[in-house]
Amino acid sequence: MAKKITEIRDEIRQPFHTMKEKISKDEKTRHVMIWIFEIIAALIFGALAAISLFQSVTMQESSMEPTLAVGSRFLINRAAYVLGNPQRNDIIVFKTTGSDDAALHISRIIGLPGETVLIMDGRVLIDGSNLQESGDYPSMTNAGAAATPVTLGDDEYFVLGDNRNNSSDSRYGDIGNVNVKYIIGKLWFTVSPLGDFGFLFS
Repeated sequence: MAKKITEIRDEIRQPFHTMKEKISKDEKTRHVMIWIFEIIAALIFGALAAISLFQSVTMQESSMEPTLAVGSRFLINRAAYVLGNPQRNDIIVFKTTGSDDAALHISRIIGLPGETVLIMDGRVLIDGSNLQESGDYPSMTNAGAAATPVTLGDDEYFVLGDNRNNSSDSRYGDIGNVNVKYIIGKLWFTVSPLGDFGFLFS
């Protein structure tokens, strides 16, 4: 009799054990699904952030040789100047107009807002003093517009290419002084060639 009671009790308990195990498995599955969803959401967010903050550009001109080779591909840091201003020696990407179709240009910042730039005897003078540059740039044979003093406005920058005698930059009318609102961002990372892969340092 006692055996039958035990058997009956076990039979009654069995569905509850089965249900408990099923609930436990369902909980584990739910946690795994939430974890997978969070990973996917993070990846999507990261991709969207990268798209909005970074843009790729290919060096089309020889104006920055030998620092940047024609055909090299880079990422632009579009957020670089959100909290700060462009600095002297930064390599920037900019347009000459606000048109969506305007070509992108890459040059190095030489003159800052409010400064006066003059190119004399192949050298750059800022507010009458020789500009001390870390790079070994060639002496300029054509001063262009900077043959006479160029005073920059409060939102203007004077740029030069590193290939000083074969560069379209602020010395010439097709570029001129670069308005801050046309600066896309700072050249930030080399994508290709793979031998130069990595961060850029001005």
